[in-house]
Amino acid sequence: MKFPALGSLLVVLTIQLLLSSCGEDDLKKAGALGHNLKDSIDTTIGVDLTYSDSAKVKAKGFAPVLNKVTPKKGGQYQEMPKGVKIDFYDPFLKRTGTITSDYAIMKEAEKLTIFRRNVVVVNDQITFNTEELTWDENKKMFFSPKGIVTKPDGTVLNAINFRAPQDFSVFYMESGSGITYIDDNFGQ
Repeated sequence: MKFPALGSLLVVLTIQLLLSSCGEDDLKKAGALGHNLKDSIDTTIGVDLTYSDSAKVKAKGFAPVLNKVTPKKGGQYQEMPKGVKIDFYDPFLKRTGTITSDYAIMKEAEKLTIFRRNVVVVNDQITFNTEELTWDENKKMFFSPKGIVTKPDGTVLNAINFRAPQDFSVFYMESGSGITYIDDNFGQ
């Protein structure tokens, strides 16, 4: 005599037996593993950003990869691990300068953007090369521990504790050294 239902019942009982071997301790461990997740990361590829103030475009940026990170503890930040390029514009949409870097991070709570690795700032008045440049949005200033300033006349300065307003119209440094060129008519 055949018992087709008995075969199905044995399969169900075997599965139930296997599942019941997962004790309560195992479920607690599995739950604990889920609590160790550190950050929530949303990734966007090929990001174009436009920064405007009072409906006037001030800057446009491009990042090949943008990670928006929400840590379990601490403030959100946006990371650009493959670099960033930012173009700055005057009120007539003429490009006035650029910043490029191989990496950048925007810390939203502190209103800081930190550019790292091969950072280059270019405008009509200077080219500034450094490994780290910080933009403080609250102070509307850029800061760098050190870098090289090159001016259109050929002047090259090794700048220590560099700082400049966000339009790079002037720059300051605590100390530095370099080579400068003086006009033949200087002092006359």
